[in-house]
Amino acid sequence: MKNNEFTVTDDLLATRGQRFMNCILDLLIVHTILVSIATTVVIIGNVTNNYILSAWLESTTTFQRLLFWFAILFSYYFLTEAYFSRTFAKYFTKTIVVAKDSSRPKTHAIIIRTLSRFIPLECLSFFGPSLRGLHDLFSDTYVVRKHEFNKKKGAILFP
Repeated sequence: MKNNEFTVTDDLLATRGQRFMNCILDLLIVHTILVSIATTVVIIGNVTNNYILSAWLESTTTFQRLLFWFAILFSYYFLTEAYFSRTFAKYFTKTIVVAKDSSRPKTHAIIIRTLSRFIPLECLSFFGPSLRGLHDLFSDTYVVRKHEFNKKKGAILFP
């Protein structure tokens, strides 16, 4: 990928270990959010003596739970990457998402990136010959090590 002013090179890309850690941590965070929402619904139901909420939660089908999981997962990835160019796991691994021209990714790229994550076993795609996963390739984005990226680009802070 080349821009007149800056080129993202392979030495800036996040390592496979960082990518795997991002995947695991993000899934744990989404699971924690999901459990927190369910627990909150049950607590509210118990405090208000409205046991219909607890009964409703227990009676949801696997499909409904999966649909809710997908909604939370989409919201998590879309909102964090659209607003911060990184998820919470990427804060921990000190990586960021950049567009092809080394700028902040556009909204449509983040939507493509987020929807691509729903491909089965997609999070393992960066274990192939390329350090980029399918969601990177489809959205034309890169996950780079933040400090090395900023140092090479000469930026103080990104984004």
